[in-house]
Order: sequence, then structure tokens, then C-alpha cells
Amino acid sequence: MDYVKLGHTGLDVSRICLGCMSYGQSNDGVMKWAWTLSEEESRPYIKTALENGLNFFDTANVYTHGESERVLGRAIRDFARRDEVVIATKVCSPMREGPNGRGLSRKAIFAEIDDSLTRLGTDYVDLYIIHRYDYGTPLEETLEALDEVVRSGKALYLGASSMFTWQFMKALGLQRAHGWAPFVSMQNYYNLLYREDEREMLRLCQSEGVAVTPWSPLARGRLARPWQDEPETTRAQNDPFAQRLYEKSKKLDKPVVDRVVEVAKARGVPPAQVALAWMLHKPVVTSPVIGATKPYQLDDAIKAVSLKLSDEEISKLEELYEPHAQTEAFV
Repeated sequence: MDYVKLGHTGLDVSRICLGCMSYGQSNDGVMKWAWTLSEEESRPYIKTALENGLNFFDTANVYTHGESERVLGRAIRDFARRDEVVIATKVCSPMREGPNGRGLSRKAIFAEIDDSLTRLGTDYVDLYIIHRYDYGTPLEETLEALDEVVRSGKALYLGASSMFTWQFMKALGLQRAHGWAPFVSMQNYYNLLYREDEREMLRLCQSEGVAVTPWSPLARGRLARPWQDEPETTRAQNDPFAQRLYEKSKKLDKPVVDRVVEVAKARGVPPAQVALAWMLHKPVVTSPVIGATKPYQLDDAIKAVSLKLSDEEISKLEELYEPHAQTEAFV
């Protein structure tokens, strides 16, 4: 496994980050799905990741109503030393109905970081990420509260996720002006099927030394197999968010998927390895967040780190892309 600094920090992270959204099951909460794994089923993936050198794990308070954090925390305690592992979790999405059950207010942030630490069974998280932009809370309130979380030692670094570039730059500017702890990473939506962030966000991150840790680098599995007009997997059939993301862009996406499959066949490797290798080729990309619910999916991600594509292959993968409309990822 290769390692790289997380932006302009001294923190070393593996070139692949294991996303834990699929680990843990719950009948409560907002983000619960039929395709998530039980704790018993999940633990081997975390253990295998650690054995293969992955030290970067991503979760969120809202994933399966906190069960993802619990599963990850117990696995880390059983399989690794805490100081050898980089844990990222998130805050913003609704954790309960009623007032103050979601968002990035001072009250919500202080409550949710403590709840996350309890579920994870740790005194601190390495990276605390705002899951989305909160239009209902003054940005200064959010950033000052996050700074206090860092100063209290409950988080070592701060990250952000999908938002508009102007919003992210405004936040960075306010943090600098007030001397608050800065965002050191951006977890944005980026893959071969959706490259709109190449216009501004990725350029900003490269200019400011911000790490990029894209989510859904395989486009919810669409870049991991030949094109399917109708969803066939349990995950695809029970993922309404993915259907909203991709339904309107099928005509634009199919040629790109076909090209990924073509390059993969010529190389004699699975399409997922090609799609991830393309992303890892981008200098601005630090560590894509991959999910795995089958052993070969984790294996493909690990092998992609050492797969080097030629300039000709990269050109072939990119040349069919056409501009996409803004996704729901920012909402």
C-alpha cells in the first residue's frame, strides 16, 4: 500500500480509504438500507483492509443511525492500535426528528461529536467532516464551533464534503481571517461519469493544498461492470439516491462505461481497477473512498493502487465525457 499526506498536514493516509456506509444494520434513522451488512459480516472487510495496509476509514453519524460508527469502533479496537488508524466521521444529516436534530449549529455539533466518540469508543477522531453545507446556520457559527472541537482535542483535523466551490472558498477565507482550524480535506462527488468538479473545485483544492477524498469513485458500481439498463444487484434496486443521480444522464454515461470495459478487457483486469486507477492518476486526488460488501471489491481497490495507466489509455477514458447538470449531491 502507498501512503500520502492528507493535504498540507503531516498526517499519512493510505491511497485507498475504506468507506463504512455499508457496515452495520438498524431499523431506525434516516440512512438505513436493505443492502447493509451485519456487524459479523462487516468485520472481515475492516480486518482485511488493515492487513493490506489501509489505515484510513470513513464513516458518519447518520450511517445506519450510528451503527456504522459502532461497528468500525469495535473492529478497530480488536484488530489495530488506535494511533495507527485514521478515522473520519461526519456531522450534519438528521439524527432524529424535531428541532436541533440535524445541521451544523453550535448545539448540534457539540452534541454530535460527543455521540460519535461514544459510538466509536475513542477519545478523538482524526478527521471531522461536515457532511453538507447547512443553509440554515450562519457559516461563522459553524466554523467557530468546529474550531472549538479541534481545540478541545476531540478532533485533530477538519474536512468538508459536497458543496459549491464558492461556499468552500468562503469557509476557508473565514477560517484564515479568524485564525480558526481550517478544512484540510474535501470529500466531493467525482468519478469518470461525473467530472464537473474539474472546472473549479479540484483546481481550488490543488491551489490551496486541500486533500481530495472523492466519494462514490465507481459511481455506485456503474463503473465496475458492463452497462446495465436496469439495476440487477440488491444495492442498485434499493438505492433511490443513486437512481436520482444517474437516471437523467444514462445517454451520456453509457459510452463512458463501455469505454472503461473496453480498456479493462485490453488490460485483462476488472473495470473497477481501471476506473480507480484513472482517479489515482490525478495528482489532486489523495484517497478515494471505496465501499466493499464483497471480497473482490476490496481486492480490486487495493490492486488499483499499483495499476498504472498509459497516457493513451487515460485519453481514451476521458474523451467521451460530456458536461452534466448539477447533481443532488449539493443538497
